[in-house]
Amino acid sequence: MSDLLRFWNGINLSFAHPWVLLGLLAVPLLAWLRGNWGGAPAVEFSSTELLRSLGRVAESKAGNFLAGLYVLGLASLIIGLARPQGGKTTTTVQASGIDIMILLDVSGSMLTEDYFMDGNRTNRLAAVTSVTKKFIQARTNDRIGLIAFASRPYLVSPLTLDHDWLMQNLDRVHIGQVEDGTAIGSAIISGLNRLRDPASKSKVLILLTDGVNNCGKVTPETAAEASKALGIRLYAIGAGTNGIAPVPVFEENTETPRLGPDGKPMYVDVQVQFDEAQLKRVAEIAGGHCYRAVDTESMEKIFSEIDQMEKTTVQYKKFEEHKDLFPIFVEAGVLLLSLEMLMSQTIWRSLP
Repeated sequence: MSDLLRFWNGINLSFAHPWVLLGLLAVPLLAWLRGNWGGAPAVEFSSTELLRSLGRVAESKAGNFLAGLYVLGLASLIIGLARPQGGKTTTTVQASGIDIMILLDVSGSMLTEDYFMDGNRTNRLAAVTSVTKKFIQARTNDRIGLIAFASRPYLVSPLTLDHDWLMQNLDRVHIGQVEDGTAIGSAIISGLNRLRDPASKSKVLILLTDGVNNCGKVTPETAAEASKALGIRLYAIGAGTNGIAPVPVFEENTETPRLGPDGKPMYVDVQVQFDEAQLKRVAEIAGGHCYRAVDTESMEKIFSEIDQMEKTTVQYKKFEEHKDLFPIFVEAGVLLLSLEMLMSQTIWRSLP
């Protein structure tokens, strides 16, 4: 019994001959037949009225106890014949994760509302954030970090496996935390600095922007050359349309949309610029790809494609240990039946 208790922790019970367990269905029938069959009565009465007049006879608990031993003994023997086996399974996961640094544009143009989510108009930052979250959730074995940038980059989250914490920080990102502008080159250099860990075999930059590099001390091409020298691929995603797009009008010095006479937010159509040619050059130099996401559906497809190209290698090693438990059940069954037989012939012996 002690072997069973020691082995029970974390056990997976299985049976080599599970069909034998059908015999358990016959145990109640055998117990009933045993209680109704017996030898000839030792004393015969022509009438039971005399016995009834002697008073109420207490119900015997000994019979129930012996019947219980008999049923348990039979059930234990049948379980033993089914050959129960205790198995412990140990799985070791070896994950070769990828370090991914996401560079998120938070310049003023990301407030342009040329995306739709669930049928409602939304700005570029909200759409990009929503799709980025899905990508993060799918990369369970990768360390992912986040850098936001406008006129200069700033760290939102270092590389981490705690993706819940990462997404909480992503929710706190908003436009206006730094001076307006689009410093793509500086953002790439900042991301490269965060991917300097030599222990990581695979490193990737994902650049999300909607504008033209117009500030910063490093050009995007120079930053891409540095990425190539370090062996870090760069995927560039251009968000939004190129041309005329609606931008909400805000109350002065606030992020509150100004409402029109009809109570709805006011918009103005503005010319938005996007240097797709430069973004393609940057991605090609760094050994990656350039994509254009004009709506949430295309953005989700782009992230799905990147997810397929940058697969994490996961190796599983499974160890199984099996121990036959049938001797324990057979011994218990024999012991219970022997005890029932012994007690029925000694202290709890009854007349036939």
